[in-house]
Amino acid sequence: MNDPGKYDVSIIGGGLAGLALAIQLGNNGYKVILFEKEQYPFHKVCGEYISLESWDFLESLGLPLHDMGLPIIKKLMVSSPNGNYLQQNLPLGGFGVSRYTLDNELKKIAVSKLVNLHDQCKVTGVFFTGEEFVLETGSGKFTSKLCCGSFGKRSNIDIQLKRNFITQKNNKLNNYIAVKYHIKTTFPADTIALHNFKNGYCGISTIEADQCCLCYLTTSANLKLNNNSIPEMERNVLSKNKYLQTIFEKSELLYKSPVTISQISFSKKSQVDNHILLLGDAAGMITPLCGNGMSMALHSSKIAAAFIGAYLQNSISREEMEKGYAKKWQQTFANRLGAGRLIQKMFGKEWVTNRFVGFMKHFPSLTNALIRQTHGKPF
Repeated sequence: MNDPGKYDVSIIGGGLAGLALAIQLGNNGYKVILFEKEQYPFHKVCGEYISLESWDFLESLGLPLHDMGLPIIKKLMVSSPNGNYLQQNLPLGGFGVSRYTLDNELKKIAVSKLVNLHDQCKVTGVFFTGEEFVLETGSGKFTSKLCCGSFGKRSNIDIQLKRNFITQKNNKLNNYIAVKYHIKTTFPADTIALHNFKNGYCGISTIEADQCCLCYLTTSANLKLNNNSIPEMERNVLSKNKYLQTIFEKSELLYKSPVTISQISFSKKSQVDNHILLLGDAAGMITPLCGNGMSMALHSSKIAAAFIGAYLQNSISREEMEKGYAKKWQQTFANRLGAGRLIQKMFGKEWVTNRFVGFMKHFPSLTNALIRQTHGKPF
């Protein structure tokens, strides 16, 4: 009889990448355990726009997107701090759905595939013995042949592993904060808007139930200059953009307080660390203004599942699995991340953003080309 504490694969983090990977491995009959520190369903800081490149993949996991009545997003609006703006049709487009709904539905599918899912359970330590992994968690100690990390933007496991981006000094790539609300407002369901302000930008798009996701990114310095008060920063900084001023004045906020996260890093990350395969934001983050982080997370799970399956079937060695996954990840996503970092530079200083938007509105084909650089093809 198998030891109930031993698994083929352990997954740390139950976001999109972790859940999608668990479902794929469960479909193939592998013994999988997944740990999520929060309790489903829960809100998460996220723009909640998903590129249509992910639609077929999500449905293949068992998610009935066609039956969920989700808004299809085909248009982009970008405004600069001075009120200038451009409008553009999106080459591929996307759809809107809250992480509260999406993650919870994927969780249900994972459980139906016999994934041993522990939410409200933090992993406090993970150790590789040379043959297997030992995980220390709030639910006890577990062992697995393989371990995957999809623990998001920054976690205690990143600190334990002493990953490079954790030890870097604060700089323009690694010291951001993000704030998210769900709101009721008047906004076209087929549009995603990116409204820029001093040292940041705010995205708004429609999700299910006629609600909108409002999520913005800015520097920690911006918050500090406003007495570390989010409402004060929204009044003094974000509302200098007339579009954001209107949104904040005329919308109904559906949370008592926003969901927030700090110390966000867009620095380069490794895809394998101490033999742990890293997925989603744990492997590398694209800037939110590119609107494609969720699709990248989902796609990374598909890449990882293929290499993990080959290893568990004894077709490749652990070293071949790790090197093959890292190489494929880089081939698939490195250019997108590079394009995201380049575009990010155009939305930093007010005068640069004002000029950039004013210039790009006259060249829709160039805008299309930039958008395509941050998106992939259906997978």
